Amino acid sequence: MKFLVGSLLLCAVLHLSQSFCYKKQLEMTPDGKPPPYCVDTDDGTKHAFGSKWRNSHCMDCTCGGCCTAYSTPRQFPPDCMMEFDKENCKYNVFKKNDRTKSCPVLAAVGK
Repeated sequence: MKFLVGSLLLCAVLHLSQSFCYKKQLEMTPDGKPPPYCVDTDDGTKHAFGSKWRNSHCMDCTCGGCCTAYSTPRQFPPDCMMEFDKENCKYNVFKKNDRTKSCPVLAAVGK
């Protein structure tokens, strides 16, 4: 019974932690052409139409939408922990008692 309850709880919250993408509707100019640039909705930066960029929220974007730029570790040894490195847009997994020792990631979601 405990296994069933645990499994149902895991299924209920797992979708909240997975990577994601979203689409943006492109607004055409009055003459029906694409705009010369688009604006990143997360950080307000302007980008040339047709370009690709990584925004300040670690999302890989185009004018048509964005997707997370990283994988999220889901399984690693119990004596390890994970920490998000926003500068490099990735999770680091390391020993709890020694941050200089990396740990293997056994399962991850995203990217």
